[in-house]
Amino acid sequence: MKRFATANWQGTGKEGTGKTSTQSGVLKDTAYSFKTRFEEGNPGTNPEELVAAAHAGCFTMKLSFVLNEAGFTATNIDTKCTVTFENGAVTESHLDVQAAVPGIDREKFDAAVKDAEANCPISKLLNTKITSTAALIG
Repeated sequence: MKRFATANWQGTGKEGTGKTSTQSGVLKDTAYSFKTRFEEGNPGTNPEELVAAAHAGCFTMKLSFVLNEAGFTATNIDTKCTVTFENGAVTESHLDVQAAVPGIDREKFDAAVKDAEANCPISKLLNTKITSTAALIG
C-alpha cells in the first residue's frame, strides 16, 4: 500500500506561500506559509501540525489494536500529540492519551500505551524523543 500527498511552494522561504493536498482529498490546496509555521493565529497549516495529526491518529489506532490483543476494548480513546519544533528540528513528540477501557488495570493499560508509543508506524518513522502521559477515565 502506498499513500501520497503533494506540496507546492511559490516565492521565498519567508514571503512565499505554499499549498498541500492529500490523496484522499481531505486536504485540498490547504495553505501553509512561514507565518503559519512560525507565528500564531494565521490561517493555514504547517508540517509540524500535520506530523502531530499523523502521530496522534497512528498511535491511537495502534493502542486500540494492542488493547484488543490483550483482550480489552476501549470505549473511547482521545489523544493529543504535541510536536516540539526548535532550532530547525523536531525535538519531541509528546502523546497525551485519555482512554476508557472497561476491566483493565493500570499496569496493563500503561504497558499497552508504551507498546503503542514504541510500535506505531509513525513513532518508528520519527527520529526524535517520543514521550507520553496516560489517564484511564470512566
